[in-house]
Order: sequence, then structure tokens, then C-alpha cells
Amino acid sequence: MSPLFDLTDHVALITGGNSGIGLGMADALAQHGASLVVWGTNPAKNAAAAEQLRAHGRPVLDLVCDVGDQSAVAAAMTETVAAFGRLDSCFVNAGVGGKAESFASMSDDEWHRVLRVNLDGAFYTAQQAVRQMKDQSPQGGSIVFTTSGSAFYGQQHGQHYGGSKAALNAMMKGIAVEHARHGIRANSVLPGWVESDMTAPAFGWDKFVANVMPRIPMRRWGTPADFGGLAVYLASRASSWHTGDVITIDGGYHSF
Repeated sequence: MSPLFDLTDHVALITGGNSGIGLGMADALAQHGASLVVWGTNPAKNAAAAEQLRAHGRPVLDLVCDVGDQSAVAAAMTETVAAFGRLDSCFVNAGVGGKAESFASMSDDEWHRVLRVNLDGAFYTAQQAVRQMKDQSPQGGSIVFTTSGSAFYGQQHGQHYGGSKAALNAMMKGIAVEHARHGIRANSVLPGWVESDMTAPAFGWDKFVANVMPRIPMRRWGTPADFGGLAVYLASRASSWHTGDVITIDGGYHSF
């Protein structure tokens, strides 16, 4: 293994790391030597993910944490640091989908249900990570947000979802600029259409598949494993001068 990508003694936190893109990232990080902390709201899924990740021989801590609850995030971060002594990378990946009948009829409850996790939860998580990484200055750390193409192109019936993902990119760039002096880097990952629990209903709809698949030049859906290499890069020394960026992995979907 190249020393650039060696994550021995590295501690990585992945929110929403018990399935989908988060688990794909966590799996690759463990393969490269990282100790892992997985936050999720489903204890059974957390335990199953932790068992899978421990097969790589690295320590794994799984915690039940609702990222939309500020006090729960603070408590989970305290437990994370108590277990491993530090935090080197934080993948702010937890999120929920959202769809209303229309923007005009979208309820206040639906708006806040999505923003509570996708934006408030990302803020609480990233803020706790920045505080910890500042204490580790000048070594700092890496913060990675999972955003969406809807941040740039919008989403009909899902303005709350697209708005939350656009806000993540603005938050990311602000962190990258303000906290570079503390050795903290911040970037976003923008996925295309990826096989996950969130996308399963759409992928089971023949009309959706017929309309979307021809727009993907690589002619396949993404998989969680497709995000492992980028996660390792962003956690490792190989990306030591890479910050403030939105990195797209979509099989060419947003270029076509």
C-alpha cells in the first residue's frame, strides 16, 4: 500500500454509515487501516454494518445517534473521542429523501422533516467535528459532506431536499476557508443515481429506469463501493491540498 493512502491509526466517523454510500465509504476506509465509528438510527443495521467492517481487522464503534438532535450529536461525539482519542475524518453522510405533491402544497412538517436531518443534522455534526479537529491543530482533519445534483439543478416536488443539499455546499466552502489555518479540509461528494434504500422505490419503477438509464453514459447505476476510493483519498494525506471542492461521481449523468 502506498504511504499516501495508508490510514493506520486514522479515526474516521461516518454518519449514516450503516448502509448505502456511507457503508461503501466505511468499508474502503477499513480496508486501508482506519478505525471506524458508525452513527445511525437503526441499532440492528448499525450492528450488522459493524460486524461487516470488523472483518477487515480494524476497531469499529457503532452508536445510535439521531443527527437532528443537537444534544445527541454532542454526546455521540464525546463517546467517539473517548473511545479513540481523536477524530481524523468525518463523513457527514446521513440524510433523508423528500417529496411533496407539489411545492405549493408542501406542508411545514414535510419541509422541517427533511431540513432537520439533511441540514440541521449536518451542521451539528460538522460543528462538533470542527471543534475536535481544531483541538488537534495543526494536524486538523478532513470533513466530507454528501450533497446532490439537486443542489445545482433543483428538484421539482423536492425543493426542501435540493435546498438542503445546496446549503451543505455553502457550509462546506465556508468551513474550508475559515478553518484551513487549523489544518481542516472540507469537501463535498456529489453522487449520481446510486443503488441504496433511498433510491430503491425509483429503481423499481419501469418508467423511471427507461427515462434515466439512457442518460447515464456508463449505462449502470452507481454502487456504494464506487465511493470507497474517493473516501480513502479524501481521508488520506494524498488530498492534503484539496479543499473547498464539490467532487462528482455519477457515471457521467450530469455531463450528458
